[in-house]
Amino acid sequence: GLAACTLPLLAFLNAGDHLLLPDSVYGPTRRFAGTMLARMGIETSYYAPLADEEALRGLLRDNTRVIFAESPGSHTFEVQDIPMLARVAHEHGALLMLDNTWGIGIFQPFRHGVDVSIQALTKYPAGHSDVIAGAITVADGALWKDLRDSAIQIGQLAGPDECWLTLRGLRTMAVRLERQSASALLVAQWLRGRPEVAKVLHPAFEECPGHEFWARDFEGASSLFGVELRADLSVAAMRDMIDALALFGIGASWGGYESLVLPTTGGGGG
Repeated sequence: GLAACTLPLLAFLNAGDHLLLPDSVYGPTRRFAGTMLARMGIETSYYAPLADEEALRGLLRDNTRVIFAESPGSHTFEVQDIPMLARVAHEHGALLMLDNTWGIGIFQPFRHGVDVSIQALTKYPAGHSDVIAGAITVADGALWKDLRDSAIQIGQLAGPDECWLTLRGLRTMAVRLERQSASALLVAQWLRGRPEVAKVLHPAFEECPGHEFWARDFEGASSLFGVELRADLSVAAMRDMIDALALFGIGASWGGYESLVLPTTGGGGG
């Protein structure tokens, strides 16, 4: 999945270019921009994921080549206005890239103006927690040529076993997505009523930032969501709660056959 985020940035950005990333972007993508892209002479600025059109246009530069989106945001789950981002990017002559891992099967990126759609196949498509893979799909054949050339030059190719296992997973993905989404919604609704919980971060809930964009653009919800505990609860109490869980294991690679929880205390992450 991370390789699917980084390859198109390498393929479509050159020294002297400018990149816009949402402030809630996946932590490893953020680190890549701040390290490797910076060493290549590519400058990155960050925008508020729910920035309006005027604010976003104010961040554009003559050399802005890519606007990157991740919707919902990593850990924070706000839903971005993708059609607006696409319009702003295209009027400026830039590409819109979207990490659509959460929205696979329920958000159609090319209908909403996305140029480059990124998926972590490790999650729902493979579905059995035994594959590490990513996919990049594009709206224009010319973009595909540049991507393929870059992948070949870097040597970034998926192995046959990973491809076969992912194809196996795709056969059952629709059924798994439906069941996991319904189960996650039940858990999220239960957590909403717990006194220890300050907030449940789920795009299907009206109080989630950007819910109106989810209702307009998505055809359902994923099974991944966030929970914010009350501020007066200690990290030690959170750890004790996590350690006591019987049905949930600790892990970051959601979308498989297990129920997982990932405790965080702020900042970008896996």
